[in-house]
Amino acid sequence: MAGKGMKGLSEAMRGISLAAQPCRAVPARQAPLTCRRMMATEAPLPNITRSVTDPWEPATTVPLTIHSFPSLEPRSLESWSTKHLYLPLRRDILHLAVVFEGDSTRQGTAFAKTRWEVAGSHKKVRPQKGSGRARLGTKQAPHLRGGGKAHGPRPRDFSTKLNRKVYDLAWRTALSYRYRKGELVVTEDGLDLPLPDDFLELVQSNLLGRELEDGFISKYVGQMMEAMQWGKEHGRTTFITGDKRANLFTAMEIAGENGRALELDDVDVKDLLETGRIVIERQALKEMIKMHQSDLVSRVGVKGLGQAPKSGQPLVQ
Repeated sequence: MAGKGMKGLSEAMRGISLAAQPCRAVPARQAPLTCRRMMATEAPLPNITRSVTDPWEPATTVPLTIHSFPSLEPRSLESWSTKHLYLPLRRDILHLAVVFEGDSTRQGTAFAKTRWEVAGSHKKVRPQKGSGRARLGTKQAPHLRGGGKAHGPRPRDFSTKLNRKVYDLAWRTALSYRYRKGELVVTEDGLDLPLPDDFLELVQSNLLGRELEDGFISKYVGQMMEAMQWGKEHGRTTFITGDKRANLFTAMEIAGENGRALELDDVDVKDLLETGRIVIERQALKEMIKMHQSDLVSRVGVKGLGQAPKSGQPLVQ
């Protein structure tokens, strides 16, 4: 055991002596190692610093392309304010707006009669004592069949309150979210669905039945939406117009699995977030922005302050 211990100690000392040996000196004629870059990878470093005295001027406008429908050919390029179409995503504000709209649409008409509203005599059913049975009052008691409802629903107002400026901010936040993802398609005024001339002639001559008309429109709209990748497999599409258009609204009612058409007065924040894409007229978009920018306009009459930002300035036509 002593021999093994001495052997192990000698090996440990030998290892320490090897570890303590100095490294080989670098020859004097050998140049120190330097890091060099190839010419192909050299590039000037960008100036990412900015002087404190230089004013910071963020972008105030974003470009918006106006398309024709259904060819989607670009017609013009306009400048829109970042406060209208380029706001950061605020999930909390969108949630408040959707809940506010949902609460406002609840009817709150549920009604259940209490024991005092159920028809019938309110005479005591049997004596209080002496019958050997449980004491019982009127037959309108809640625990009897046909009796009133205890703590039942009554008509109430489910609507909640939300600051108007917060609600308007939610509108523009939803539009900005669609714009950032490339899912906001703005078309020229007069958005409508053109149908083939041959089909319209047959419809006017009453040569087709209702079933054949609906079947043709459903197939025609389905093929068109699939070609543009706007159909049900791509999240459906919401069309928004200033007023009701006969062909577009009728076609969307028949082929509702591919999308829907809404008038401007029927649109809310939830409609802007539900489907995969928003197709809206230029004038309808301007009206929507105009109705929902109360947080950008001040009621104080100060010249140059509190004015709404301008959008829709043409850049290229």
